[in-house]
Amino acid sequence: MSTWINVARLSLSDRLNYVVLPWCILALTFTVDLVIIQSIGAAGSQVPSGALASIYIFFLALGALNVLRSLPFGLALGVSRRSYYTGTALLAACLAAVYALALTALQAIERATGGWGMTLHFFRVANVLDGPWYLTWLTSFVVLTLMFVYGTWFGVVYWRWNLPGLVAFIAAQVMVLLIGTLLVTGIHAWAAVGQFLAGLTAPGLTGLLAGLAAVLFAGGLATLRRATV
Repeated sequence: MSTWINVARLSLSDRLNYVVLPWCILALTFTVDLVIIQSIGAAGSQVPSGALASIYIFFLALGALNVLRSLPFGLALGVSRRSYYTGTALLAACLAAVYALALTALQAIERATGGWGMTLHFFRVANVLDGPWYLTWLTSFVVLTLMFVYGTWFGVVYWRWNLPGLVAFIAAQVMVLLIGTLLVTGIHAWAAVGQFLAGLTAPGLTGLLAGLAAVLFAGGLATLRRATV
């Protein structure tokens, strides 16, 4: 356990990327949203925003960057691959728990102020992040963890197979999505897919994403076992 904590502390030595930049990016997208609403005169009507996704996307990049920068140093210190990966997952869970709590608090402020006085739904996402505070926290926690672990897998793939392997890894995922899209289109099942997604409640979606995060964690760990640095 102490080794996992030391691995997490090793990554947190770069506080700019882990503490400052996520909130700077989120503050920038939030400000841009406010300016756009003011400029188009949309204040007074419920205005949804997808800009909250910026912090989740940043966690994806952060997971990849973490492995690219700290994996060689961690292994040079004698940390096993399993301990390094578990410590990285611990870092992801801790950051996700704290940041999800902050997002939940900001959502509460948004509700109390009537959408920042403009009925803006920046921290509220219909059917996903628009329920009780504990569900908002849990869903944010799961998604942030998922994105970090997913990004970590990209970094691990790079260290094992270098750039050609990373390109092939991305191409394989694109092909899976393309084949899935063509299959659903061929059997005319988009209506059924839409009904399934519409029927998902926040707890159900969170559980599905938690399962996906576990799969990504296992995939990254299996890949790292044979990675050479």
